[in-house]
Amino acid sequence: MESLEALVAHIQGLSGSPEEVAHLHSLLKQADGDSLRSHAAALVPFLTHLSPEAHSLGYLYLLEACATSGANLGADFLVTVADFLTACSADQIRLAPDKFLNVCRVFKDQVMLLNTPIRGIAPLRAAVRKIQASPEQLTPVHAEYLLLCLLAKQYKAGLSVLEDDIFEVDQPKDLFLYCYYGGMIYIGLKKFPKASELLHNAVTAPMSSLNAIAVEAYKKYILVSLIQNGQVPSFPKYTSATAQRNMKNHAQIYVELSTCYGNGRYTDLETFVESNAAVFQSDNNLGLAKQVLSSMYKRNIQRLTQTYLTLSLEDIARSVQLDTPRDAEMHVLRMIEDGEIHATINQKDGMVSFHEDPEQYKSVEMVEHIDTSIQRLTALSKKLASIDENMACDPAYLLKVDVKDTGDSWEQHFDKISVEERSKFDEETLYNLEGIKKKKSYSRKPDGFRNEYIVLTILVAADGALKFPQVRNYADLEAVVEKLNSIPARQIQGIQVLWTPQEENDIVSEEKLLEDYPYLKALCDD
Repeated sequence: MESLEALVAHIQGLSGSPEEVAHLHSLLKQADGDSLRSHAAALVPFLTHLSPEAHSLGYLYLLEACATSGANLGADFLVTVADFLTACSADQIRLAPDKFLNVCRVFKDQVMLLNTPIRGIAPLRAAVRKIQASPEQLTPVHAEYLLLCLLAKQYKAGLSVLEDDIFEVDQPKDLFLYCYYGGMIYIGLKKFPKASELLHNAVTAPMSSLNAIAVEAYKKYILVSLIQNGQVPSFPKYTSATAQRNMKNHAQIYVELSTCYGNGRYTDLETFVESNAAVFQSDNNLGLAKQVLSSMYKRNIQRLTQTYLTLSLEDIARSVQLDTPRDAEMHVLRMIEDGEIHATINQKDGMVSFHEDPEQYKSVEMVEHIDTSIQRLTALSKKLASIDENMACDPAYLLKVDVKDTGDSWEQHFDKISVEERSKFDEETLYNLEGIKKKKSYSRKPDGFRNEYIVLTILVAADGALKFPQVRNYADLEAVVEKLNSIPARQIQGIQVLWTPQEENDIVSEEKLLEDYPYLKALCDD
């Protein structure tokens, strides 16, 4: 490894143009590793010679080496990390996202260790926006940020990311944690409909095996559903079979609580909560369980509105098992204020009159609300149509879907795969279709990198079904090629041969290979 002074000089001199930053990135990759981390204590003074904003990529490499070295770098290091997360260049740090995530993770762990989670909220909120390619993307930093908001009880701060519409998820764990922590934040804000929505997403998300996050989300989902709706909805059809089969077995006490709640008897529910308080406490759900208990009064009062037009406060107290008419009056007034029932109380005779919903949907505010909702649904519909179109061209999806199931002809199916493969090329410089040839020069300038790989793609459409062996080594690959070669010409409907690079100045780097062809497998020698 070069001396630290030389490395810092490279960082200072190569942080300008994109070409310089790309060259710097290659130098930093060569210097990265245990040797850099072993100099962690010596790296800290060099950070003062760099600008977090102008030298973000190099600063990130040095900062990550310090953060992951395990050395005790002192309280001032947290200030250095916080300043970097706030000021760094998004374009540069996105070149090394794993490094950036490591720094964020260590920073979060340190503020938690110091029991000062509030110190990490602003820097991690900035980090979320820096690492996001778009506001629709979910990143691992989202969960780290929401966790700090929870620990610091700064629930409203969490809304800055929870109010975004998320459509892009890279790792399933990020989604589960985002929904779980997000649901807890909305619980803290008493916004139970939004909490229920996020927890529902965690429970019904695709999963091949049950995970602890989904189980804990399901427990809270039952409690929130009882508080909000008085019942727990059954699993929708799109819920994974794993969740439908096993989820209730891991939340049996909560399922029994739901059954007891449905009986409508307050004393029975109170006894159940008290007898299982230790279980609720160990799950950190005792407070929610008590809110479920309190909500039964409201639920029973709402049931009365469906039967009676007028009722005395004394009768309400007796029906819902409240101690006094005064308690019944307080519950009714609170429900009227929250818009949960529509009623008036006659103070002279203590009679409560229940009314229909007075909303006529004619006010300016209601019209604006409906218009906003329609616009949002229209935008969501367009987004879903776009996602559906992208999925229809995804290689993993196409490999699992039979042409007959899609309703496409073989030509349409063949063209979809062809377009998907050709879309991985920066440019097509050579084209030959049915004898018509087109050729053009590669428009990009050489960037100084040498070519590393050649990718050859063969697409064949043929009548009948072919079974290929699993390709593990060169012999298997030769057997597949022989299988293709043995197809009679009369059965072949279409062939395309695609290769990249086609021009001398074009390259396929290892990074681009792994990005564009994630399903390629390395062949072993045996």
